[in-house]
Amino acid sequence: MAAKTQVQQRLGQAIKEIRSSKSLTQEELADRSGLHPTYISDIERGARNPSFLALVRLADGLGSTLAEIGAAYDRCET
Repeated sequence: MAAKTQVQQRLGQAIKEIRSSKSLTQEELADRSGLHPTYISDIERGARNPSFLALVRLADGLGSTLAEIGAAYDRCET
């Protein structure tokens, strides 16, 4: 169970890192991705385990790729 939480936390850090680097608020990312701002907040805090479809929508909203999200994930530590 701890490993799942660690993965979710790293993924959340990666999404936040990319979002911040593009000077986007959670609300702006929500508008761009079609996801709810609370859902994005939950992902960034590591409280949600997003589906692959949600990750694709996040990447589109960020103007990014899944590969970039993966690279940011690899850079993050918990």
